[in-house]
Amino acid sequence: MRAKDALGRYGEDLAVDLLRREGLIILDRNWRCDAGELDVLARDGESLVVCEVKTRRSLAHGSPAEAVGPRKMRRLRELALRWLDEQEVYVPVIRFDVVGVLVPASGPPIINYLRGVE
Repeated sequence: MRAKDALGRYGEDLAVDLLRREGLIILDRNWRCDAGELDVLARDGESLVVCEVKTRRSLAHGSPAEAVGPRKMRRLRELALRWLDEQEVYVPVIRFDVVGVLVPASGPPIINYLRGVE
């Protein structure tokens, strides 16, 4: 596994642990189709939560969450609808969350959880 992939996997594992502690039920991880990938899909009450996880080693290129801009959000919405079609389920609410994980050279990871990102 490449170092970048291992870092991403580590960040996703931390994010999933956080989401579970927050009471969310994990439905799927790393779901892929020809249009892209969704990192984490979870249930929070009646809401489907599509969670994008961004992990970085430094702030040299901005915070991890800053990597999720309007273009990425459009892609996440499209992928969420495709996931729902594939699962053949209906949910009354879809929420988009972002978990940013900063893994510094020393010290513990810093996790930033943003709910309901537009």
